[in-house]
Amino acid sequence: MITNAVAAAEHAVDLSSRAPARARTLARSVLRRVSVTDPRGEAAAVAHRALAVAARELGDLPLAEEHLHQAVSIAVSAGLPHRAAQARLSLVHIRTELGHPGQALTIADAAEPHLTPVEVAKLGVHRAVALTRLGRYTEAIGHCDRAVDALSDDVRFLAGAMLNRGLARVFLGEFEAAEADLTRCAGLAKAAGLDHVLTLAEGNLPFLAARRGDLPAAFTAYRRAESSLFAYPERLATMRCDLAEALIAAHLPGEARVLLDLAVPELVAAGANVALAEARLLLAQAELRTGDPHLARQSAERAAADLAAQGRTVLAPLATEILLRARLMLDPPAEELLTELLSCVDALDAAGHRHVSGALRFAAAEVALRLDDRSTADGQLTLLASSGPDVVSRQATALRRALAGDRRGAFAAIRAGLVEVGAGAMAFDDPMLRAHAVRTGEPLARFGLTLALQTGRGRTLLAWAERWRAVAGGAGRPVAPDVDELRTALGDAALVEFVRHADELVAVVVTQDRVGLRRLGPFAAAAEATVRLRYGLRRAHLLDGKAPGLAGEAALLERLLFGPMRGRLGDRPLVIVPTGALHTLPWPILPMNAGRPVTVAACAAAWLAGHRMRAVRDGGIVAVAGPGLRCAEAEAGMVSGCHPGAGRVAALRTEVMTALDRARVAHLAAHGMFSPRSPLLSGIDLDDGPLMAYDLLRLRTPPPLVVLSACDTGMAHAPADGAPLGLAGTFLSLGSQCVVASLVPVRDEETLTLMTVFHELLATGHPPARALAMASGKTDVAGFVCFGYGGQPVATGREGSAIQLDQDPT
Repeated sequence: MITNAVAAAEHAVDLSSRAPARARTLARSVLRRVSVTDPRGEAAAVAHRALAVAARELGDLPLAEEHLHQAVSIAVSAGLPHRAAQARLSLVHIRTELGHPGQALTIADAAEPHLTPVEVAKLGVHRAVALTRLGRYTEAIGHCDRAVDALSDDVRFLAGAMLNRGLARVFLGEFEAAEADLTRCAGLAKAAGLDHVLTLAEGNLPFLAARRGDLPAAFTAYRRAESSLFAYPERLATMRCDLAEALIAAHLPGEARVLLDLAVPELVAAGANVALAEARLLLAQAELRTGDPHLARQSAERAAADLAAQGRTVLAPLATEILLRARLMLDPPAEELLTELLSCVDALDAAGHRHVSGALRFAAAEVALRLDDRSTADGQLTLLASSGPDVVSRQATALRRALAGDRRGAFAAIRAGLVEVGAGAMAFDDPMLRAHAVRTGEPLARFGLTLALQTGRGRTLLAWAERWRAVAGGAGRPVAPDVDELRTALGDAALVEFVRHADELVAVVVTQDRVGLRRLGPFAAAAEATVRLRYGLRRAHLLDGKAPGLAGEAALLERLLFGPMRGRLGDRPLVIVPTGALHTLPWPILPMNAGRPVTVAACAAAWLAGHRMRAVRDGGIVAVAGPGLRCAEAEAGMVSGCHPGAGRVAALRTEVMTALDRARVAHLAAHGMFSPRSPLLSGIDLDDGPLMAYDLLRLRTPPPLVVLSACDTGMAHAPADGAPLGLAGTFLSLGSQCVVASLVPVRDEETLTLMTVFHELLATGHPPARALAMASGKTDVAGFVCFGYGGQPVATGREGSAIQLDQDPT
């Protein structure tokens, strides 16, 4: 009977990873059978081990640990060293997840002498988990390599070895090898019916994709894995943490924070202390980078305590770094803080976090300068300047030269750093990733603007603002347009480029006769006024045009933005280059812009490039009517009536994409949606689903003129100046010359009225910016904006069409 009970318990162990609920039932029945005959014997030890593994698979780590301690105790009392070692083998993984990877390795050392060679290989799979948590990735891979060679007959542990090796390789940046391991793990698990292991393999694909920089694939894999891991909250929480870490590295702390806020409570409930310490560390980073130093300090303190208790000296300095940065944001500089900063720099270096220590060393140098400790500052800047060609060393070189009075040399160092940032960003095809990747260069760009403002020259400030916009916009190099060519191209128009420096808003005004600089006051005042104006416009839309105070808000914002420039601008056509929240402002709504052609551009260089595109390519005019919009069909019919030969395209994604690649003018009347958190997920509704900005990236030759007759399709989020992300920005980045789109909701009937007049004017030879200004004036319908370059008339097929007309300056 005892032998049969042992066999039943062994069977329960085998079942535990594939069917943990069944394994638990079988193991409990074994314990009941032997409770009288042999309650402290071999069968009981094995049954408790089966219950532990089942509990682990079901996410109850403390219960798993309790059963394993019972298994070890029973086996030791019964003089069964092999059974005790087997229980310790399983305990290695549990102690790691409970926050004690160092202890887990000690337990592994105690178990190894009593295990068979095959079991030693299995032990190596668990050791790899502890080693990975301790940052010893190469050692982890070595254990998995040996396990793979020895475990060809044990699919469960072989798949686990592939899984753990794949994760270690992700951390080392060996992405192709990592993908091969995770793919093989998934294949083995699927063939063997190991659904839980399969889920784990698939659950790590978002982490791999995000680490590679492929965020669209990461989010797709995350959504797929999220549903399959729903029944395993601790596993799902770990996957969310892995993706959040990659999002922070990609400068997306807001998105990371959402995931971490979901993950931390689940890890607390599961008692997964190792993952919890890492999650709190990541949460502190995300909170700090989203401007919440108070919460960041609390999360970092908890993470530091957890990491210290777990003996994880590799990660502990990262928690200290966040604590110190939070203090930098909250407290005035002090000698004590400077000392702690320098001590943390040394600890980061010793732990191998040189990518973090360099930035903190620069922060220490800045604190030293604020404390008038020039000697310490010079020493730290000298170390950084000689540390190698990276952004922080370029920043240190620039600051050293500026302190020595060498402004020209400082500018040269800044430009060299921006060249490196731009080259690195060009590795990303995805414009969102590229825009976030360049943010490593923001401190350099800010310093360049600081030095440019000190000159008091509009030309110099324009050049440095444009260099940064070029890098952020994907030009690859910090290049600025030729100012004389820009002035000539403007003709009788004026270009106003807004520049934000800290909380100050500055404008550079370019006209045919001069380039000037105007300091406008706090940026926050203009940003808040923009929010209030947009709120008023939305309220007017909801209340049938009744929004008290709207005119006053528009007049106030006009004074904040253009007060010192009104006389010089006169009634000239305007080209506006916004910054920050000003990307969401419907500029034609300002009183001074009534009837005035206004074009909004990502940068002066982009507008100038549009001006150079004189030739209008062959291709037709197409109109699309989306679903659920009362006037969409009438609007599409109107376009055909205004432009002889214009064609209708079915509101299907494939057909619309094909038409967009061939048309010279495209008019899309549909519902629009802007996603501020992920602007490339913004879209317009079609019959078979939304056409998103991400879909547009597949276009090879987008239309020169695109009219997006849909709410909010002109909205943009700009992670960095020069990279407005959204539907309109995507068309322009792909090569469209001009996009007309709305920045606020506009009623369907009003949109039809406006667009009818707009297309009539377009058809008679008026360029888009002038046609939109005239149509808005005639219909009293506001909210649409001309983006890009709006001065190119469009050939329509009518007699006297615009193909023969000269360009308008805007």
